[in-house]
Amino acid sequence: MPSSTAARLIPFLLVLGSILSLSVGSSLAKELLFPLIGATGTTALRTGFSAIVLLLLWRPWRASITRREYHFIALYGLTLGMMNLCFYLALDSIPFGLAVAIEFVGPLTVTVLYSRKISDFIWIALAVAGVLLLLPLRGNDSGLPLTGVLFALAAAFCWALYIVFGKTISHLHSGQTVAVGLVFASMVTLPVGMMDAGAILAHPYLLAMGLLIALLSSSLPMTLEMAALKRLPHKAFGIMVSMEPAVAALVAFFMLSETLTPTQIIAVVFSITAGMGSAMTARGRVDTLVT
Repeated sequence: MPSSTAARLIPFLLVLGSILSLSVGSSLAKELLFPLIGATGTTALRTGFSAIVLLLLWRPWRASITRREYHFIALYGLTLGMMNLCFYLALDSIPFGLAVAIEFVGPLTVTVLYSRKISDFIWIALAVAGVLLLLPLRGNDSGLPLTGVLFALAAAFCWALYIVFGKTISHLHSGQTVAVGLVFASMVTLPVGMMDAGAILAHPYLLAMGLLIALLSSSLPMTLEMAALKRLPHKAFGIMVSMEPAVAALVAFFMLSETLTPTQIIAVVFSITAGMGSAMTARGRVDTLVT
């Protein structure tokens, strides 16, 4: 393969690998851990092990971080914890692909606010239209529980705040920032997940599963994304990441036997189109920071 072709293909494979890893990890969590320790216990294992792995990998205690920067890292991390908790609670009752599609409203809203181009409001309107198709309203066939949709919207709101707080510390090393942020995230998820501590102790293999899911859902995707961002313009990266709802739906179909209705498929297409359109037209640099 010519080197120029390989140079173009490698970033795409890195982003695809990140999305696939995240989708497989979340699907495994839903299939294997949710029935035993619930969404809250699974979230606690994911964030806790992710924090341990990334602390060992990036060793942030060697970095020179000021008290003010720690303040924003704490806000960033606490928001990250709430985002993961709300997303897994949504995943407990609605299909994976739809939860991702709804969650994408968060970063899209931030992109529009930072861009301030009138055309970008088209994309957020398209994403909102997709969410409306998924609400259990009279006349549509979404068949989704309102609670699950609301948890996904809460995760979207947290993702938006997570990006805003992340931009305030974007000058720091991203790996070290996420590692410390996950410590604060665990302060949110561990107390809630402790309600399932008895089940975890009764099934020690759950700890190994939790570590695997942490690696697949957080550590590996983040590492692949960082490698991709070094090789791609942010606009191209944003377009590729917009395919996540479709990949999540496909992985969930094969791993969880989750199927979507025609209305739900249209909603996912709206989300993908909004994400790609936003990435192509937005001004400036807005990180999506998927973890």
